[in-house]
Amino acid sequence: MNSIDLVHGLVKIYSPSTQERAAAEYFVAEMNALGLRAFVDEAGNAVGMLGDGPREIVMLGHIDTFHGYIEPRIEDGQLYGRGSVDAKGCLATFASAVAKVGKRNDIRFVVVGAVEEECATSKGARFAVTQYHPEFCIIGEPSGWDRITLGYKGRVLVDYELTKSMTHTASATKAATEEAVDFWNQVVAYAAEYNRDKKGITDKIDPSLRHINSNDDGFIDKVVMRIGVRVPIGLTVAQVEKHIAPFANGAHVTFSSEEEPFRADKNNALVRAFLNSIRDGGGKPAFTLKTGTADMNIVGPAWGCPIVAYGPGDSALDHTPNEHLDLAEYERAINVLARVLLTL
Repeated sequence: MNSIDLVHGLVKIYSPSTQERAAAEYFVAEMNALGLRAFVDEAGNAVGMLGDGPREIVMLGHIDTFHGYIEPRIEDGQLYGRGSVDAKGCLATFASAVAKVGKRNDIRFVVVGAVEEECATSKGARFAVTQYHPEFCIIGEPSGWDRITLGYKGRVLVDYELTKSMTHTASATKAATEEAVDFWNQVVAYAAEYNRDKKGITDKIDPSLRHINSNDDGFIDKVVMRIGVRVPIGLTVAQVEKHIAPFANGAHVTFSSEEEPFRADKNNALVRAFLNSIRDGGGKPAFTLKTGTADMNIVGPAWGCPIVAYGPGDSALDHTPNEHLDLAEYERAINVLARVLLTL
């Protein structure tokens, strides 16, 4: 099977978070066919290994996708389908590059297709942290073939719930929904004040209203709301929570899915290998930081090794109805990564 058939076959299998098993089994079978020793691990991750050396290079992508089925097809050199960019193209890049490089005496290559990256659990990455101790790590996220991602914002989810006795609409007492709107407005104002002197988008707090629902039974008024807050590098999740908690004003507020922001160092052998390989491929390498979160937020602090995120595709297409991967770029990314692995 060639590299395009590999990624096309993977994208054909719809695998939203928690429904990854069929895709994992397919990817394992194809990695075995490429010469890797592959299996589905205890967490449900698709894992492929090549080599038995003492030095370990882990390539960790995710095999789950955002929800929403897109009919897979190839048109004019573009692969359309959910996960083509985020991030099955990256996973297929990993497996194809490892197969291209082949077995090396002193290195064990490990490819991990992690489950549940697109939901708050990050089950696959959390399990992988306990299994490997890499010298270098590459996270599979779309950066474009000639760019390297060094960091991601953090995240915290804020769940708000308020129940109170109903009052007449002519009353001066605020309804539960109005109290919830006040809470949201205070979060927005806090972010605006923090962001006032920040120039870059990755330096700013980014709140989003995920959902708000209200109901009453004629006596009790109830509202539930979820807010997501992207935490920039330079702040901690605890600092954000400390600012937001006093806005509750009697409501029940809980915090969950906390991921600290993370930024990797760029002065190491892994980054230099990527810079040189991209140049060798005719590109002008550049660094980028992302406003979302990724498995890098989990494994980066835990492993403490040189780490970057890399993969083909335009991340602006993540989670969109028009998600598609340029297959020529995909092939270039495979070649870039193969040169990096040979260098390391």
